[in-house]
Amino acid sequence: MLATSLKIQVSDIGEVSALWQSPAQPSAWLVLAHGAGAGMTHRSMVAIADGLDALGVATLRYQFPYMEKGGKRPDSPAVAQATVRAAVAVAQELAKGLPLFAGGRSFGGRMTSQAQSVDPLPGVRGLVFFAFPLHPAGKPAVTRAEHLSSIVIPMLFLQGSNDALAELGLLQETVAGLGDRATLDLIADADHAFHVPARTGRKDPDVLASALATAAKWMAACA
Repeated sequence: MLATSLKIQVSDIGEVSALWQSPAQPSAWLVLAHGAGAGMTHRSMVAIADGLDALGVATLRYQFPYMEKGGKRPDSPAVAQATVRAAVAVAQELAKGLPLFAGGRSFGGRMTSQAQSVDPLPGVRGLVFFAFPLHPAGKPAVTRAEHLSSIVIPMLFLQGSNDALAELGLLQETVAGLGDRATLDLIADADHAFHVPARTGRKDPDVLASALATAAKWMAACA
């Protein structure tokens, strides 16, 4: 499916690349941020955008500045949050009044949630997290989720039950603590990349398709 290239101007930082992709008659828009180790053109991001396109949801993918420059060390929270905010502003123009959501994979989802907690993102009706990184691998903790308590819009957590960056018990406790604002869609046996073992008899593309269907349905309910 075709995506259109554009540039996003981030205040005091410079330009970053972006891709927007939309079906003929979208029902909603999702501003989609990439994870820490791979940019907006990684196959996982393409698969999410293509899958949502087929379900009637348009996406705006974009690069964080460090990825734009070919760096490996993620930007500071302040820079990342400014980039999220700039991308949302562009998406508002593209969406033309359609329901707008924001989120992303792993690091991208966390930075989007931080931006929302500091100052609500204009027009955003809900946040969608693809594998929220609750803690570093092997270091269970909930400090990365403390800011979520200040977010008042709906949040959807699409999460593998075998995610090394989100110990299951801590994840369930965190989401439960957010009350009606948060929904957890738990993907049985999936890891942080939504990969499932061959013994399950399920294929990764089918697992992602199911998660995306859940996301599209959730966004429709929040619209």
